[in-house]
Order: sequence, then C-alpha cells, then structure tokens
Amino acid sequence: MIVRSADEFLERLGQARFETAGPVCARQVMLVEPAAFAVSTQSAADNPYMDTQAAVDPERALLQSRALAQLIMRQGIGVVVFPGRAETPDDIFPNNVFATAPGRFIVGRMLHPDRRREAERDDIRAYFRARGYATVDLSRQDCIAELTGPLVIDHARRIGFCGMSGRVDEAGLEAMHAAFGLYLTFGFDLQPDEYHTNVVMSVLAGRACVVYPGAFADASVPEAIARAYPQRTLLLNEAEKDAFAGNCIALGENDLFMSQTGADALRPANRRALESWGFQLHSTELDEIEKAGGSLRCMVAEIF
Repeated sequence: MIVRSADEFLERLGQARFETAGPVCARQVMLVEPAAFAVSTQSAADNPYMDTQAAVDPERALLQSRALAQLIMRQGIGVVVFPGRAETPDDIFPNNVFATAPGRFIVGRMLHPDRRREAERDDIRAYFRARGYATVDLSRQDCIAELTGPLVIDHARRIGFCGMSGRVDEAGLEAMHAAFGLYLTFGFDLQPDEYHTNVVMSVLAGRACVVYPGAFADASVPEAIARAYPQRTLLLNEAEKDAFAGNCIALGENDLFMSQTGADALRPANRRALESWGFQLHSTELDEIEKAGGSLRCMVAEIF
C-alpha cells in the first residue's frame, strides 16, 4: 500500500505485521568506477549539492572510488566493480539506475538524458541475468523513477520512504513500490531545493534512522518517521546534512559507511548515539567525487 500522509502512515504501520520480513542488509554491493570524471551540466540543473565551479581531478576521483571498494571489502562485504564510461559522467552513482530485490534486477527511469544512457548498459544487465535475476525494467516505462535516490528502503520491514521531487513522479512511485515488493510506501514532498531523499535520510539495518527534518515540506513527516524508530532516530542539523552525513549506508547489521566529509561533520553527541546503537562507523575520503553532488550512499548499489 502507498500512503501520502503522516497520519495514514502511522495508522498503517501500526496495523502491519512483518513476520515475513526481508533481508536486513545487502549481501554484496555494486560500484562503478569513474572514467574521465566530470561534473554533469545536466544534473547540475536541479542538484544544489554540485560544485560546478570547482576544478575536478579524474585520477583522484578514481583513487577515492577504489579506496571505498577496499574499505567495504575489508569488512567482509563482497564488491562487484564495473568500469565507468566517459560519455556518462554520473555513472559513478549507480544506485539511481540499478537496484535489486531478492530475485529481481531493477533498472530505473532517469530524468536526465545523460543518465538514461546508463540504463542501456548491456554488461550490467547481462551480469545479473546470468545470475538468475528477473529484470524489472522501468527505463522503458512512462515514469520518472530514480530508484534508491528518491526511495529509501527499510529492507527488514519492506517499508519505503519516497521523497517526491523532479527525480520521481507518481507513476514512478507506484512502479518502484511494485518493483521492490514493498509492503508499505510513504510518499511525501521534499523541500523544493532537495532532489534525492537519500541525501537527507537513511534507514540503518532496519533498527535506526538518520534524518534531517528541515528537508521535508511538511514537518509532520519526519516526526512520523521518527516514531517508526523510537529512541533510534538521529536528527541531523543543516551542516551535517550539507556534508553528506545523511548519505550513509549500513552494510552488515553493525557496519555504517559514510564519507570522511560526513563523518568529520558529525556532532560528538550524534557520533556517540550511533555507537551506543551498536554501529561502527567506517569512512573514507570522497571529497573529489562529492563535487558531483553525491556521496557514499549514491555510489553503492545494493545486491540482495
């Protein structure tokens, strides 16, 4: 079921039964290495986190991407790496275009033409097809659905949180709800200057939540989300959010990954809260890649 108000979300949440919950975290992840790293002028049109004036260093971006892969693998998590392509400068953020649910490989429908070309990659499609995944191809549907950019998923309870912006429309909301096999999806409006929910919110291994309340058009929305994670909701301030602290991901029940920029911005009380909830924070420098308007979570496509 898809709901569009805080009251209805809380009502349905209270009625739901999650005995057949999904996997808490991905068993592997997929990354795409940058090739001729650049800032996409198309994406800059509606991504306020992009630094279009800064010079970029493609070699440094590549090294930072490889350091992230090594950091994840050191925690015992498998990493599948595909090469990037110079003609698709945003392909270092594959989670917007490719995702999985158990048994399904999902291809998103992107807003910008540069990113739509990413969805056509035969090598990534073939990789999952060879491993028995059924393809759910939203890229050929009449919708905008940038997958786990606008849609943050509590995989343990199969609940989706979808911030509506130019990167997802009503048809995309419905298509993603069905594609990921969700029990309940809460659709809500973001502030006009926010483009992806995963920059301002993350669900951590089904038992905690990180959120920046100011990103939501209706203040009752983050309040309702916090009630879904009682005593386990970390409230970010604007500085933490702008440093991509919200663009984090739990891989494994206790391993939380965040860019060094985000980790450095965390207030001591927030860091202590995460540790008290059993999370070990892992971070690495991604500041070169962050010039393109995304951070660590955007770089990680989960494989279930």
